[in-house]
Amino acid sequence: MTVTTWVGGLFRHHTGRLLATMSGIALAVALVASLGSFLTASKTTMTDRAVSSVAVDWQVEVQPGSDPATVLNTVRTAHGVRDAQSVGFARSTGFRATGGGSTHDTGPGVVLGLPDTYRGTFPGEVRQLTGATSGVLIAQQTAANLHVGPGDTVTVNLPGAKPARVKVAGVVDLPQADSLFQKVGAPPQSQPTAPPDNVLLLPSRLFDTLTAPVKAVDPAAVTTQIHLTRDAPLPADPAAAYTSDSAAARNLEARTSGGGVVGDNLGASLDAARQDALYAQILFLFLGVPGAVLAALLTAAVAGAGADRRRREQALLRTRGLRPRQVAALAGAEAAVIGATGGLLGLGVAAVAGRIAFGTASFGARGTSAGGWFALSLVLGLLVAAGAVLVPALRDLRGGTVAAARRVVGRARSPWWMRYGVDLILLAVSLLVFRTSSGNQYALVLAPEGVPSISVSYWAFLGPALLWFGSALLLYRLVILVLAHGRRFVARLTRPLTGTLAGTTAASMSRRRRPLARAVVLLALAVAFAASTATLNSTYKQQAEVDARLTNGADVTVTESPGVSVGPDAGSALRTAGVRHVEPIQHRFAYVGADLQDLYGVQPASIASATSLQDAYFVGGTAKSLMHKLTTRPDSILVSQETVKDFQLRPGDTLNLRLQDSRTKSLHTVPFHYAGVVKEFPTAPKDSFFVTNASYVAKATGSDAIGAFLLDTGGTGQKSVAAELRHRLGTSATVTDITHTRATVGSSLTSVDLAGLTRIELGFAVLLAAASGGIVLALGLAERRRTFALTTVLGATRRQLRGLVVSEAVVTTAGGLAGGALIGWALSQMLVKVLTGIFDPPPATIAVPWGYLALTTGAAVVAIGVSALNAARRSSRPPVEELRDL
Repeated sequence: MTVTTWVGGLFRHHTGRLLATMSGIALAVALVASLGSFLTASKTTMTDRAVSSVAVDWQVEVQPGSDPATVLNTVRTAHGVRDAQSVGFARSTGFRATGGGSTHDTGPGVVLGLPDTYRGTFPGEVRQLTGATSGVLIAQQTAANLHVGPGDTVTVNLPGAKPARVKVAGVVDLPQADSLFQKVGAPPQSQPTAPPDNVLLLPSRLFDTLTAPVKAVDPAAVTTQIHLTRDAPLPADPAAAYTSDSAAARNLEARTSGGGVVGDNLGASLDAARQDALYAQILFLFLGVPGAVLAALLTAAVAGAGADRRRREQALLRTRGLRPRQVAALAGAEAAVIGATGGLLGLGVAAVAGRIAFGTASFGARGTSAGGWFALSLVLGLLVAAGAVLVPALRDLRGGTVAAARRVVGRARSPWWMRYGVDLILLAVSLLVFRTSSGNQYALVLAPEGVPSISVSYWAFLGPALLWFGSALLLYRLVILVLAHGRRFVARLTRPLTGTLAGTTAASMSRRRRPLARAVVLLALAVAFAASTATLNSTYKQQAEVDARLTNGADVTVTESPGVSVGPDAGSALRTAGVRHVEPIQHRFAYVGADLQDLYGVQPASIASATSLQDAYFVGGTAKSLMHKLTTRPDSILVSQETVKDFQLRPGDTLNLRLQDSRTKSLHTVPFHYAGVVKEFPTAPKDSFFVTNASYVAKATGSDAIGAFLLDTGGTGQKSVAAELRHRLGTSATVTDITHTRATVGSSLTSVDLAGLTRIELGFAVLLAAASGGIVLALGLAERRRTFALTTVLGATRRQLRGLVVSEAVVTTAGGLAGGALIGWALSQMLVKVLTGIFDPPPATIAVPWGYLALTTGAAVVAIGVSALNAARRSSRPPVEELRDL
């Protein structure tokens, strides 16, 4: 018999089974190709966004004793440098402005000397607010402190030089002030906590004229930096791009022979992106690999549905004279055709999915990276086909006889893992690993300080993986036990559908308990995959929004400049169209011992009307109960965990803080009573701070000055409200909206957004759920046409046969959905806990996408229902005709 004849016969007589097997392989191939290409495209996007987010790639600070012109020339001739310009930095002892009969002074500040072409070369460094774009420019906060604008005169005080008067041409903002005023070459812990409040920008020629006397008296007061932008090509992967950029920075330092130290802003941005890229890779492994394994199991189950028939066919071939090697060759040909056809179909599905979701078949990946994933996925499809079709055939040839293969009924023995309790062992180890990996000081992504590489603690994957496999095996065990030893129970349940055939139905299910258990487990795993994937993605999306709201404070936040003092009543002027509520927040500074911390005074009864307070932000009570404490006892205070530890505080203890009195301008002690711990709070920094009652602070300090106003817009119109307030308030306050903050504070993983990953995974999850329930059941019922025909001959009615079919469908559906719900719930809890590092802040509650879960459940039920109805229709065929075909 030729291979072509054999394969052709398979397609003619077993078309449905072959197409189902190919579909399972196609799902596995399409899922891996889609997720792999998306992962590659996401890394590319992360790199691109990290590069575009930096205004100045490198800041090379000229070291004392080195010639700035020589360093500038060395920088400009270095490989990959597109443009470089010299920038002067000078320390000022303060600025002064007189107008309207009053004089305003500031504290120390910084004066910058910028070339005329600086803003054209680095457009993201300076943002124009009002006035001219050239000449003497003043930072927004400095303008507010001095009450000046374009056309006003400011006196600049420099150490060792006479005061100089300059005329302001425009007011600007410095969006990247943190990196602009960094201590170049200093470790992260010694960097300034905030950029200077007072900044003046001068043309280079004027800067050189004003600072010439300063250089003669105090050379350290004036420094020079070379700001540059690079055009050297970077690898698409953020980790490789970071390595390349860091090596180039070290090379430049070596070329200057110690004359310049590089402040690598681009490297810092890529450093954050490479950590996010690892998290994206982790999500791929956590969410993509189970889907691919599930698709492979589905393929094996589909192929296994015809295992008995395949063994009988092989026995017939051997009886007719074919040698085992020839039979194995025919099985290999079948596996190759199924694998290649299913694999190519899967690649087509992946390409269509990429074009629908991202507008391109490569999912946005550049170069040959997407092609590599497609090739790898095709190889995976061939391996799955070999494992599902060829390996069982070879095993039967090696270990079975012709007589045994032709037997229809054999003795079933429990699998070895059931006899040794492997499922229970896996679950116990999973719980142990989970408790260890989610303990204190646990970090999934490891980024040791000072080490240029980061890594993943992959052993944390063991907990969810063991839970997945262990729960699947346990469900299999339970279904086997119920069907084997619960015949009376099953018969009572199926009696309304099968009537007097209930006992026969229960016995049939008991004899077929292994195929039914496989169908139940596959459906449960598909539902669990859909539930855990959807829950993790929904929780991530929820927490990304929480992080943005926590950072911005509310839909729109108006922050008063340090030189402006307004009371709570000023909030009435902010009630523009679209604003539902305005909430004032005090921002002061308080000393606890020698430590200076931020203090926020709130109106505890109304703060939740403008922003969201989650219970996860607090320790020692819920958000509602702790706000109630601040209301009923105004001298209560919420402190950081670090402060509680350092001062050994217990609830009710007195905590004395030193605050500035607005009348005497001196510090005096104000007693508070410790009421709880606050870990996060809207607009507050990540480190230690206090939260207390605003009325108590105002009474104790003699000032009700407000630091910021939180505006609730109902979640809509934030951009328009913010734009209106910026126009109205000018330079007196800073207006931020949650839309802009969401893009600013979000990591590159957030900015890529898991929407694409979600669409891919959840779409395949629905298909897997439908296929696991429908196809496996359909093939199992199709293999039983002989049984249905014989049952009809023995007197069973059509209604009883339909009841038998529907009974199996009901058992499969109920067991699969119930088991999937439990496994999905446990997996979701474990995944969210293990992947805590991607959530900022950690979620107080898990977000459950009920709509999607209902869709998945509905798809599975519909698929099973269609399979059952089709099998019921076929079971009503004349038995003689059915037996003749078989």
